[in-house]
Amino acid sequence: MSSPHDFDFLHGEWEVRHRRRTDFLDQDSGWEEFGAGSRCWSLFDGAANIDELDVPGQGWKGLTLRLFDRETRQWSLNWSSSRSGKLFPPVIGRFEGGRGEFHGDDTHEGKDVRVRFVWSGISATTARWEQAFSVDDGDTWVTNWSMDFSRPSGTPAP
Repeated sequence: MSSPHDFDFLHGEWEVRHRRRTDFLDQDSGWEEFGAGSRCWSLFDGAANIDELDVPGQGWKGLTLRLFDRETRQWSLNWSSSRSGKLFPPVIGRFEGGRGEFHGDDTHEGKDVRVRFVWSGISATTARWEQAFSVDDGDTWVTNWSMDFSRPSGTPAP
C-alpha cells in the first residue's frame, strides 16, 4: 500500500538520461536522446516533494510537485515546464510492489489523451520513469518518453 514515503528514493541529486519520441502519438516515430540534471527535496514530512529538472542542452526546466492524499492513500503528480509556465493536469495513483503507476487525462496537439506514468527499477542509485499516451481510453498505449535516473558519482543517496 502506498505511503507518504514512497518517493523518498527520489530525494537528492540525479543525472537523468532522456529518451523521447519525436511524435508522442506515433508508435513508429523516431527518438531523441538528451541529458539533464535533477534535484528533489521533501516537504510535509515526506507527504509531498518537489523536483526540478534542468535540461540546459534544450533550454528548459521542468518541475514536478507530488502530493500524498492521506485519505485515499494515493499520490497526485503535477508537472510544469518553463516552456509554458502552466501546470498540466495531474496523474493520480499509487505504489504496489516497488512499482508506481499513475493515470490522468490531458490533451496533446488537440487530441484527448489518457496519460500513464510508471516509476520502476527503484534503488538507492537508480530509478526509471516512463510516460505513455492512449487515444483509445487505455486500450492501447504509446510509450513516448522515458527517463533513466542515476546518482552522480560520489553522491550519496539521502
